[in-house]
Amino acid sequence: MPKLKLALLGCGDVAHRDYLPEFHRIADRAEIVAVCGRSVERAQRTANQYAIPHVYTNYVQMLRETDAEAVINLTPMQLHYETNLACLQASKHVYTEKTVTTNTQQALPLKREAEQRSLTFVCAPCCMVWPQIQLAKQMIEGGEIGAVHSARGLGYGGVPPWAGFTSDPTPFFASGGGPQRDMGVYPLHAITGLLGPALRVTAMRTTAQPGGFHITEGPFAGKHVPMEEHDTWLMLLDHGHGRLSSIEANNSAQDSKAPQLEVFGLKGTLALNLIDGSAPLHVLSGGKWREVPVPHARASGPDHILGVAHLLNCVRNGEKPVLSIEHAAHVVEVIDAAARAARTGITAPIQNTF
Repeated sequence: MPKLKLALLGCGDVAHRDYLPEFHRIADRAEIVAVCGRSVERAQRTANQYAIPHVYTNYVQMLRETDAEAVINLTPMQLHYETNLACLQASKHVYTEKTVTTNTQQALPLKREAEQRSLTFVCAPCCMVWPQIQLAKQMIEGGEIGAVHSARGLGYGGVPPWAGFTSDPTPFFASGGGPQRDMGVYPLHAITGLLGPALRVTAMRTTAQPGGFHITEGPFAGKHVPMEEHDTWLMLLDHGHGRLSSIEANNSAQDSKAPQLEVFGLKGTLALNLIDGSAPLHVLSGGKWREVPVPHARASGPDHILGVAHLLNCVRNGEKPVLSIEHAAHVVEVIDAAARAARTGITAPIQNTF
């Protein structure tokens, strides 16, 4: 079978840290034929480093001129609606970074566009195909910890400015960004994937750095980044069937020793690293804790390339997306509803499911 031809839309920090260094693992099934970035210098540098033949700074031109069959969309989240829509309208399959859009109203038209054109639309974060989450799911379904009643998740992005971050971080703190969309999506996707869709949510939020911050290193050193979104969030979700969860998402805590994800059952507990698939699961059952190794391919860190591999499986093998637009749209609605709950003090209902 010929390799699936991919176009890379966005060549910033996440592309060079998480996707491109791991692309060799799927290079027998796919090839990147074009790259598009806002900076022609960075796009050309990316093309040179990874032998990508075509370079663009205009994604509409790239979609029109290349023979790519699918697009890896790594643009800032505020651009995801317009770029994902353009890719789908150009009849390209899409893998998009999170969040799929910045609000619920934008997510549903993308779903319709993909369905009408019979296109595969795979949405990050890749939690539900990560090995540690799959292992946890198997244990829960196998009754390892008994009847599950609650879970707790942490999505900490770190206090800015971030050491070693080479792109402009402004979109993460601008309107439409924030830790609830950047980091909260990981526990939101994992917990709703394990416990089921949320039925309602309530939340509180605050801002620990209302004045924003100045970038201290790299090509954007000295630039002031305003804090347009709240940087500290607490959410409480009701999943129905006697299941609750709590989620913390912030850019105001340096770190935590607590597990990034815990799932509680009547007979035991699962505790795991939500981002790093190389870390073992910690399992409490029979009154004792034990470590369970997680089979993994990446040495450490988030294995985002598994999301692109999932896209390939769906396009070439006809698999139904696990990382579906329905799940992504549900999480976007939870985030929107959490903001409404925090603003008004209500418990907000969730309409969309997956």
